[in-house]
Amino acid sequence: MLFNSYIFIFVFLPLTLGSYYGLHKLGKPVFAKVALILMSFWFYGYFNPSYLWIMCSSIVVNYLLSQLLQRRWGGTISKGQLALLKKALLGIGLIFNLGLIFYFKYYDFFVDNLNKVFSTDFQLKNIVLPLGISFFTFQQVSYMVDSYRGETKEYNFTDYALFVTFFPQLIAGPIVLHNEVLPQFEDKNNWKINWDNMARGLYMFAAGLVKKAVIADTLSGSVSWGYSHLGSGLTSMDAILTMLAYTFQIYFDFSGYCDMATGLGYMFNIHIPMNFNSPYKALSVVDFWKRWHLTLTRFLRTYVYFPLGGSRRGTVRTYINIIIVFLVSGLWHGANWTFIFWGFLHGIGNALTRMFRKQWESMHVVLQWAFTFLFVNITWIFFRADSISQAFTFIKRILKFQNLNLHATFLQTFQLKEFYLIYSHIPVLNKIMASIRGSDALILLGGMLFLCLNFKNNQEMNFRPTTKMAAVTVLCLVWGIFTLSGVSEFLYFNF
Repeated sequence: MLFNSYIFIFVFLPLTLGSYYGLHKLGKPVFAKVALILMSFWFYGYFNPSYLWIMCSSIVVNYLLSQLLQRRWGGTISKGQLALLKKALLGIGLIFNLGLIFYFKYYDFFVDNLNKVFSTDFQLKNIVLPLGISFFTFQQVSYMVDSYRGETKEYNFTDYALFVTFFPQLIAGPIVLHNEVLPQFEDKNNWKINWDNMARGLYMFAAGLVKKAVIADTLSGSVSWGYSHLGSGLTSMDAILTMLAYTFQIYFDFSGYCDMATGLGYMFNIHIPMNFNSPYKALSVVDFWKRWHLTLTRFLRTYVYFPLGGSRRGTVRTYINIIIVFLVSGLWHGANWTFIFWGFLHGIGNALTRMFRKQWESMHVVLQWAFTFLFVNITWIFFRADSISQAFTFIKRILKFQNLNLHATFLQTFQLKEFYLIYSHIPVLNKIMASIRGSDALILLGGMLFLCLNFKNNQEMNFRPTTKMAAVTVLCLVWGIFTLSGVSEFLYFNF
């Protein structure tokens, strides 16, 4: 089920809030948790119920292994045997989880490349990727590794299942840790409606809905047009605008999702960790990854970078570790060489930024921002392209800089209907807009850049439930809901 759908907004969310708080009011906290788990199952299985068994099996296996890792064996076995047993259990768990992701996400990619390299003819399975498998698997891996390290509290199965399935973060993150959410579900102060949290949650959900339904989905049409016309007359200027359109599409798509997920958490009195912090304000590639997908960065740093040795094994090894981490990040995003190469580029960018830190920081802050923003724009081309060759063709089209014309049909894709309705009824504005070719694209892309650089992240706001904020919330909800003519997935649902 999608946050940006009528059934979620008008059916699922009211039923879930009502059942959760209603059961708490009746003094049934366990039943309230079970109800939330069952509703999360409905949320997950709405499009494809057959994949519920994958998530359920994953939860059961990981919970049992984590329980064994947490078990106090007393004097039944020696310390040496216990260490070996725990390593074996952790190994089994990692093989299970990585095997699950490999089969559903990477099997066809692996076999296809095997066939190309060795001229074999292994059959592809054309497996449909289960939604959110990378997210709920990584979340459980973190819990299991922490259990191995002795850093987890013992939770019953209901609590563990709720930790994994809590619907606001189930399909596209953030990748939360057990100690971030489970204590909040245990806090009795969170068992009744907090109207301040509810107001903040509704505002963030509404703001995220506008980012997704109004901005990101509008830009989606522009991006699709650009990439589909790459082989049939796409000009250099068309390509530049397409590149910028995708840069802002993925920004507002992911930012919108994060706002909606965080807002939903607030409605249940659960504070979900920040996952998005104005990444286009970044002054370096390193800074970018301190702002983009924060919980994925944290996971890779804690469970990949540090075990590789981090920065403790010399300068060269540190740079190698950084590149490995970003290769893993690229592969995590998708089974395509484009994602791997995108990760590799960001790994190189991170390593070079650290290598030449003094020279970089000596530049004017505007140049730092400009070079970072340009780097992010170019690397997004590989992230969006269907193949590496298509990405390079796209970049060549930009660099040729020969044909600076813009296709009229392409420019129409940037038109916000709401904005058009306003200026078309004001003769002076209508005349100005008509006299400037590409004015809709200029205003939309320029406006998005202004928003990215000059406004605080919604999670950083000092929110107060005032009449003004209530009006803004209602306006955003109405605007977002009336824009839901066609429901589209969030980009990160595919990862």
